[in-house]
Amino acid sequence: MSHYGSSDELGHGFISSNTWHYLVIPIDHIPTVNSLRKTKDDHQLVSHMVKVGKDFLNQDAPNSEEHRFGFHQPPFNSIDHLHLHCLALPFIPSWRQVKYTPLGPLGGFIAAEKLLERIKPEAEAYS
Repeated sequence: MSHYGSSDELGHGFISSNTWHYLVIPIDHIPTVNSLRKTKDDHQLVSHMVKVGKDFLNQDAPNSEEHRFGFHQPPFNSIDHLHLHCLALPFIPSWRQVKYTPLGPLGGFIAAEKLLERIKPEAEAYS
């Protein structure tokens, strides 16, 4: 299932082992989370991607216990085009969560909220 939203994102969803998993993908090429900067535009883009993902999951998985939103960071990403993973939990089977669990200083998966903190423009950080 695919959904085209505004000119800056594509949402693609699938069910994997009874778990809804959407990808929200910006149309413009952005290689990885490391390409994002502390700018208003980048912060707004990621915020918008999260909103689109939440809308998808609220529509398609309203009874989900929890939702998880995040990105794979290099070198743990498999595709060099930014995309937000939007997951309806719980994972079935539970071992699937390993791929979508933050690894702290080792990198791996970064929660969308953490990324938004990291790229928050300086002017907003002190207000």
